[in-house]
Amino acid sequence: MSEPTSMIGERLRDIRTELNISLDDAAKMTGVSKPMLGQIERGQSVPTITTLWKIATGLKVPLSAFLQERKAEYTFVGIDRKKPITEDEGRMRAYPIFPFDPIRSVEVFMIEFDPECHHASDKHCEGVEEYIMVLSGRLQMVINGKEVVIGKNEAIRFLADVPHEYNNPFAEACSAYNIIFYPNK
Repeated sequence: MSEPTSMIGERLRDIRTELNISLDDAAKMTGVSKPMLGQIERGQSVPTITTLWKIATGLKVPLSAFLQERKAEYTFVGIDRKKPITEDEGRMRAYPIFPFDPIRSVEVFMIEFDPECHHASDKHCEGVEEYIMVLSGRLQMVINGKEVVIGKNEAIRFLADVPHEYNNPFAEACSAYNIIFYPNK
């Protein structure tokens, strides 16, 4: 399996080729600069989750399209075997458990939120739905301006085509599964 940095860059180049767009076009569509996109494609820069979301939203592809692996009869996954995508100075670590599956239009992440973690997410494409299931600790979410606290063994489902935040203002770390469903085109 490729390292995440080179895999993300290779997939970005593949997606641009499939869409038949230049780096200039991709920069205009995503709001990410042409030099940054070039660095990502060459494996010289590791994008943050926020940058990947901007690219994915602008190109209208799922986030994990940048992390797709070859299909197998079955897949066994352990987060100790995955390299996380980090945000908020490493206080948020997202492990791509099951990258985007185009047949089911779904992707799955395991996310760890350290105390004092704050991650604001731009709205996703229209119709995208997220499920968050907290395994340990508590997670404060702000969904379209409304605050909700999800505790251990609790879950929430919401339309992610609105601004939303993942925060851990609590003393203990939080871990959660994030399942993202994309609407059929």
